[in-house]
Amino acid sequence: MMLTAAFHSLPYDVLKDFTPISPVNKASKVHYARKMIPVKDLNELIVWLKVNPNKASAGVTTLNYRLLNGLFQHETGTHYTLVPYRGAAPVIQDLLAGNIDLYFGAPDQLPLVRAGGIKAYAVTGEMRSALAPDIPTFDEMGLPTVSLPAWQGFFAPSGTPTEVISKLNTAVLDALADPAVQSRLADLGAEIFPRERQTPEVLRALQKAGAAKLWVRHRADV
Repeated sequence: MMLTAAFHSLPYDVLKDFTPISPVNKASKVHYARKMIPVKDLNELIVWLKVNPNKASAGVTTLNYRLLNGLFQHETGTHYTLVPYRGAAPVIQDLLAGNIDLYFGAPDQLPLVRAGGIKAYAVTGEMRSALAPDIPTFDEMGLPTVSLPAWQGFFAPSGTPTEVISKLNTAVLDALADPAVQSRLADLGAEIFPRERQTPEVLRALQKAGAAKLWVRHRADV
């Protein structure tokens, strides 16, 4: 919803027309690169991209990844080609083969980094990923705008009675406390929000913070 609003005019207001119930989970994205790219860290990558404008390429599969690439280029003053793909598998195949240079992807590709097949320069989360504590965040590297972790939450139509929101919130909390749900989300690389943060107020704050960052998209070359 938030990402769609960053790219298209919608017949509704994503902040005013929905009432938050509870956040569900969040997941950082990882900035991957082909193995033979001639740089060792994010700072060197930015310099390399500036020296070679429009010569690098990045695979993109969804609006989320398109947005992250746009924010990254805008914030670093770099320019490279976005190559659309139908899914993550062919992107990773081309990254491993050296056919593309960069990819913002899910943390489930981190085993390929540890195996030496591809590189990883930064993660988009507020904190380093528990799956790769040696990879810095974009915030640490001086690019806080690119620290845009994906999150999911439940909303209801604006005007939904408070008592209904309360009942729905309780149902979400009960579902997220189920070990089977927790295990499945962990398998997907998602992190469940702590129980004390599974509130409408926290989801509203996340929504507003995301909207404040997404306005950069309108100045970014995506």
